[in-house]
Amino acid sequence: MTTEAHRIAAESARDEAERFRRLAEEAREVRDQHREALETVRQERERLREAGEVARAAGEDARAAAEAARQAALEAVRATAEALQTTLDSMKVVEDMRRTLRDIRDVNKIDSN
Repeated sequence: MTTEAHRIAAESARDEAERFRRLAEEAREVRDQHREALETVRQERERLREAGEVARAAGEDARAAAEAARQAALEAVRATAEALQTTLDSMKVVEDMRRTLRDIRDVNKIDSN
């Protein structure tokens, strides 16, 4: 092989090596981009998980508040029922007193005649 052929072969090998170096650099850039994209996806997934946890906790708080409201409503109904029963008992006493007074009045009318 002549010196010129060696020089051409060496130049061709250098060109080929440079092409492979550029390809390797591009592959590293693509790999880095993929890594960054995966990290972005991971971070977004983490944010969604945290948002889900916040929503779950808020739902649990809402459920507890609804249960407390239900219990308060039941207590209010019980208190109202007790108040109504007391009122009814008082009304029965008043009615009994009226009846007794009418009976006394009727007896006094008969005695005066």
